[in-house]
Amino acid sequence: MTTAITPFEADILDQPAALHRIAEAALPEQLTDLTARPWSRIVLTGMGSSHFAGIPTWRALTGAGRTAWAVDAGQLLDTPELLTDDTLLVATSQSGASGEVVELLDRIDGGKRPGAVIGIAADENSPLAQRADLFLPLHSGPEATVSTKSYLNTLVAHEAFIAAATGGDVTAAQREAARIADTVQHVIDNTPTAAIAATTLSADRPRFATVGNRDDAATALFAGLITKESSKVAAEGHVGGQFRHGPFELAGLGFTGVLYGARSNDTDGSVRRLATDLVATGAQVVLVGDLEIDGAVTLAAPSSSRLEGLATGAVVAQLLAVDLARENGVEPGAFAFGSKVTTAL
Repeated sequence: MTTAITPFEADILDQPAALHRIAEAALPEQLTDLTARPWSRIVLTGMGSSHFAGIPTWRALTGAGRTAWAVDAGQLLDTPELLTDDTLLVATSQSGASGEVVELLDRIDGGKRPGAVIGIAADENSPLAQRADLFLPLHSGPEATVSTKSYLNTLVAHEAFIAAATGGDVTAAQREAARIADTVQHVIDNTPTAAIAATTLSADRPRFATVGNRDDAATALFAGLITKESSKVAAEGHVGGQFRHGPFELAGLGFTGVLYGARSNDTDGSVRRLATDLVATGAQVVLVGDLEIDGAVTLAAPSSSRLEGLATGAVVAQLLAVDLARENGVEPGAFAFGSKVTTAL
């Protein structure tokens, strides 16, 4: 029996082409001049996956000596004092119209503005695109449901911003986007996730969690979010060691743990230890990367660069969400109660 491709899956399949679109687009000429200024602080904000995409950016900026904050737009509405006249605000909203971001823009326009606002969005006619001092378009094209190609292209836009803020080559991110498009296609075509989904939902009390350290924290949080949206399976994303502080009690038979950024050359060792400990409880353990341990399943996700690792990990999360949805008897990516753009506060 042939299963029709859903709009969510069509967007997944369009990701290599979307990467080429942003790779071929011109960047705003003033990006480097505006971003390289000695701002007293850079504040990265957004909601949902748009905000998660800023985690690697925050890490790169602080690693380069820039004072940076990553605060979601809802929290930023509660802490407006963070935005001074010497602050560069970088707001990411794939729709450009999410409720918290629009409310933040309204409050900025009605009161004290930060030094400058950079907006990152897919829709050039959105409130964020129209009201930012500088707009970075995603060139991801229309997206039907859950974030897919807009998320990957957001990662590319953030890479260009990182370069501009740290004295790097701002066009390198676009060249890398073009290079990894074939890798993303390979992951789409060759990642077996159906058996993992079947095992996950065959348990009497299925539990599902995703974990990622460092930059891969973004992928783990993204995966937890889109799994809930796409498959209606309760899933939680965790940042590194936070998983051991309570959630580890969910382990055992019926638990599936997906560990992103599981790389054999990682000298930290925490991912390997967590995977080994989870396997010992009888859990199903999925390693996304190239790390292999006895009793776990490894799903290949090449990571020769930061962008490649983040993009391939996100694609694995999307594919797993599709199979979890089918196993759960729902249409992958179809909204039951929400919508593509969340405008309510």
